[in-house]
This record gives sequence, C-alpha cells and structure tokens, in this order.
Amino acid sequence: MRQRNKPWADDFLQENTHLVIPNPSEHKNKWQEVFGNNNPIHVEIGTGKGQFIVGMAKQYPNINFIGIELAKSIIVTAAQKVQESGQQNIRLIQENAENLNEIFETNEVSTIYLNFSDPWPKNRHEKRRLTSRAFLERYENVLDPDGELIFKTDNRGLFEYSLVSFSEYEMLLQEINLDLHKIQDPENVMTEYEEKFSAKGQPIYRCKAVFRGE
Repeated sequence: MRQRNKPWADDFLQENTHLVIPNPSEHKNKWQEVFGNNNPIHVEIGTGKGQFIVGMAKQYPNINFIGIELAKSIIVTAAQKVQESGQQNIRLIQENAENLNEIFETNEVSTIYLNFSDPWPKNRHEKRRLTSRAFLERYENVLDPDGELIFKTDNRGLFEYSLVSFSEYEMLLQEINLDLHKIQDPENVMTEYEEKFSAKGQPIYRCKAVFRGE
C-alpha cells in the first residue's frame, strides 16, 4: 500500500535522534548502553504505527523495546506515539530487517516479535517473507539461547507457511493458537491491525517458537 508523503518527516527525524536512532549499526553490541541499563532487549520487526510497542513498553517497564520499520512515513507516526507516551524504554530504527545482523550482535536480543507481517503470497516473493529460512537464520543469530520468536497474523496462508518453515528449521513450537482472542490472554497487546481484524470477527493466529541450538 502506498504511504502518504509527510514533508515534515526529515526534520522530525533529525530533531529526535534520541528516539529514532540514526546509524544503528554503530550501536551493535551496545544497545543496553543506549538505554542506560542492563535490561533485556526485545525487538519488534515491522513496528507500524507503534501501538503494540508502546503498549508493551507500558506493560513491561523493565524491558528495553526496539522497533524496526523501513517506511519513513510510518516510523515518524510511531515516533510521535512513543513521544506522547513518555515511555523511556523504547527506541526506533528506520532500517530494513534484512540488515538485522549488522545492527545486533550474536545473543544480544531476548525476544523478537513479528506482528501482521506482509504475507508476500506469490511464490517468487517467498524470500521476502519474514518467516522464511533466510530470516530465521538472522533471528537465530541475534537471539540469546533462550530467546523467543513470537509471531501473530490474521493471514491463514502465511501462518501455515510459517509453521512449516519453523518446523523445517527444527525450531521448538511452544504455542500454536488458531484463535488468539478466544483465550482472552490478559497479557496480549493488540496492534492497530489486530484491533481492526478482530472487530470483523477474523481469527488471529499466534505462534511462539524457540531455536533448539546445537
């Protein structure tokens, strides 16, 4: 979907480098220094307009959250939401997730969230899916040995593909939920898309998985 241009976006990003971190690779293996504490690092890939990451940061003040979003017009909206929240345990990165291993050191991240990722339904676009093998290799590298991957989507096809991808990678599936909102998980923080789809009665799928390691 084409994003609306925001002519003020560049100025906003230049004025808020404490929030949307420029040159993130410079902080590889030093992200806890950015936050000024030793709290665990949780990363959301495709942070969208920021509702999820702000909600999580409020719910878990002793965790450092980093949101990755490529589109400038979207990340500035997320940054505004973070700014308004006053949460000090959030940073944002405007970057392509393909560069994850250039941004984070091995074992530097405790949890990765994938929320309502683009399904890229055509076979020729499989490598772009955030649950493809190439991305799983990146996640395994940056997650600590006990690190968790948490994936939510409304797209049944992507969910089924992802379960196969996780299994073929020999990940351990800790949860497979075909209708998340039926269990009324009090710890679940909804994204903007999740609110929209669940209001229409669409099931929300969630999977939690870990890498088996050596």
